[in-house]
Amino acid sequence: MASPDPWIAASRTDLLAGVTSHVAVVPGDARSGSAFEKVMIHGHPHFAKTLGYRTDWIMRITGDRDLRTLKIWRAGIMHDAPPEIDHAVVGMAADGEGEDAVLTILMRDLGDRLFPEGDSTISLEDHLGLLDALAALSTRYWNWADDLGLATMEERIRFFAPDNIAPEAEVDHPPLPIRVAVQGWPRLAERAPALAELLAAIHADPGPLADAMRSTPVSFLHGDWKMGNLGRHLDGRSILLDWAYPGSGPVLWDLAWYLALNSARLPIDKEATIAALRDALERRGVRTNEWFDVQLDLCLVGMMACFGWEKAMGADDELRWWEARATEGARHVAGAYPSSRA
Repeated sequence: MASPDPWIAASRTDLLAGVTSHVAVVPGDARSGSAFEKVMIHGHPHFAKTLGYRTDWIMRITGDRDLRTLKIWRAGIMHDAPPEIDHAVVGMAADGEGEDAVLTILMRDLGDRLFPEGDSTISLEDHLGLLDALAALSTRYWNWADDLGLATMEERIRFFAPDNIAPEAEVDHPPLPIRVAVQGWPRLAERAPALAELLAAIHADPGPLADAMRSTPVSFLHGDWKMGNLGRHLDGRSILLDWAYPGSGPVLWDLAWYLALNSARLPIDKEATIAALRDALERRGVRTNEWFDVQLDLCLVGMMACFGWEKAMGADDELRWWEARATEGARHVAGAYPSSRA
């Protein structure tokens, strides 16, 4: 029996037609400028998120001018995710056109199954379950090519490039991540000058790094495997929310993102985490010998182009791990960037 098509309502009003109560909420991990509310539908709790290019600074720095989340919902990508993953989405609706369009996403309220805010370590079982879910999503869409116009690797590499975030830093009340990034990039130049030089060159010309990544196997990328978007059901399914940065790219980009943003919460070290994902891919029939190490190196240097500023504001051992791995990764694009030249 064929599954029903993803529900796209004609408008926000139609999407929320059955709602009997609204309560505005501000999730502790929400930093984008989107609006959130808890709503009740036929006695069942739901969660509504409303976002648009004009109000959401993350959409602006990621270049999302045409509601990429709606694109993948319409295309059935979320609908056909593997059974290991629960995206929680019930339906979506868009109001307006172009950069003025506003998207409303209606989800089941899974708040009691999401990981709590803070820096507490998650369990090893949950950690391995999340990695298995990442492997399941990647193998489900192995070799997936983007024909929808989603986030490119060049855009991902430049998400937090100084010139890209500059307009957001000039508003009256810049978002906290922007304020920290503005401080963090100069701090990186002080603490790890060679790495800072490398990343500045990558920001100026992300093409060689992006091309090198695309020469390795690709899949569908969710794009934001941070703890604020994650949870676990008692039956072992992983919850994966906020599919805001979708596109085609190397699976290890999502792993590198997970490592960078969740470092304080991992129950095992980064090397063991990397090995666990590799094992999960192998169990699902993906042979990794010919590409895994190179792709990992490339994604780790690319992740520093995104979050080098964040590591510069943190502990020395964390910064040095990423510095060493990024320097190692640069050798695969020899001649393209300063620190990769002989």
